[in-house]
Amino acid sequence: MQVLIIVDDQKEWPLKISGAQVVSARDYLTDPSYQNLHNTKIFNLCTSYKYQTSGYYVSLLATARGHKPVPSVTTIQDMKSHAIIRLASDDLNEIIQHSLMSVRASEFTLSIYFGRNLAKKYDRLSNHLCRLFHAPLLRAHFALNSKWNLVRIGPISASEIPANHMPYVVEFAKDFFAGRHARPSRRSERCYDLAILYSPQDPTPPSNEKAIQKFIKAAESIGINADLIEKTDYSRLAEYDALFIRETTSMMHHTYRFARRAVAEGLVVIDDPESIVKCTNKVYQQELAARHKIRTPKTLIIHCGNVDLVEKVIGFPCVLKLPDGSFSRGVIKVDDRPSLMRELGTFLEKSELVIVQEFIPTEFDWRIGVIDHKPLYACKYYMARRHWQIYKQEAGQVSDGEAECIHLDQVPKAVLNAALKAANGIGDGLYGVDLKQVGSKVYMIEVNDNPNIDAKIEDELLKDQLYKKIMEVFLKRLEQKTARAKQPRSGS
Repeated sequence: MQVLIIVDDQKEWPLKISGAQVVSARDYLTDPSYQNLHNTKIFNLCTSYKYQTSGYYVSLLATARGHKPVPSVTTIQDMKSHAIIRLASDDLNEIIQHSLMSVRASEFTLSIYFGRNLAKKYDRLSNHLCRLFHAPLLRAHFALNSKWNLVRIGPISASEIPANHMPYVVEFAKDFFAGRHARPSRRSERCYDLAILYSPQDPTPPSNEKAIQKFIKAAESIGINADLIEKTDYSRLAEYDALFIRETTSMMHHTYRFARRAVAEGLVVIDDPESIVKCTNKVYQQELAARHKIRTPKTLIIHCGNVDLVEKVIGFPCVLKLPDGSFSRGVIKVDDRPSLMRELGTFLEKSELVIVQEFIPTEFDWRIGVIDHKPLYACKYYMARRHWQIYKQEAGQVSDGEAECIHLDQVPKAVLNAALKAANGIGDGLYGVDLKQVGSKVYMIEVNDNPNIDAKIEDELLKDQLYKKIMEVFLKRLEQKTARAKQPRSGS
């Protein structure tokens, strides 16, 4: 990948860095030779990123040219947003408090040079802020009010670096461009860049570590760079062509923000934000099933005014579900009216609407994986030992039952048809459709975005081909996007 360092005046940046070319902002903006460069990364070190300044236009035109600017226009806007800064402060709260606990003042300013600070004790905080607001040179301002909060962050130009800091900045820059903080150069010949969002701390991740590595290997086998990113890498999304979320999703969560921003940046995204909205709310899915005439267990949407209907229409035992529960959390079976009233009261404090369904006991649930409107894999998930669900929550621990992969041609047609009908009602992403089968009747339980794909479980039959099939969907969509971009626009 070609690297350009853009500055207002080349004299401001006398440092020569192997593999990087220093270019003036005026030349980059006006010289036609820079318009048609491919596979190019732009480090924008201009004096100002304010609207309609040279620095703003460098990042804006870099995006239009298909280059990868740092910072992106979206990052520039994020630095101006009080809401985004508050979210960043909340996300990094523990690191901020630990890093600044020895500061004996009510205000603190942190200069960040290529993700580092002159004082090593601030390197961790500097690195995380650089990943959230991806820019080469930053200045962050904190205020103490019962606790430390990030109150302002913005770029600094090369000309603003104090003279006594410059020798350190030179070393930080050399380290950065040598690859200690950059992506591996061995991948530079590949065509597309994929970010895989995951969390090493997720107690119930949708893919285990071995599966994550298999996704990376599968992507690279078909010409896609694959990088692992975490929630602190929010501002780096503009560097990529696609985003694959392998972290438990939620509307009130950074995963949804990542999906929204990736779509805004024009990336190919799985899970897309619309799928997250639809799949993380069981009330929506129930309405969807009714509209598409998909059989579900007998169901009521309960609110404070119709609680008495449960006993009359559903009966006991029955299952209570919070609309946004996952991994069996927010799902309770009740056997009588006293337990119903007790649990329902707790649920209604959390949500205006609660789902109540008839209890259908089965030995296992079907899970049909679907991507791009096609079945991908099939599993039988057996109930956890001495429990009525696949997942059992007990004393803070999660246990699950056995899983068995089934060849798609051995899955009953009624199960496959119901799964495809349900998934297609959501979108064209990657889904896991849970169903119960009782005799000839098939009941949709829910459609999950971000379904489990674990090594030695869901890949039991397809092995590495499972991961490759998913990556091939990304490749197809990336190639379609590239082809659309090359099509000539009709004049008026």
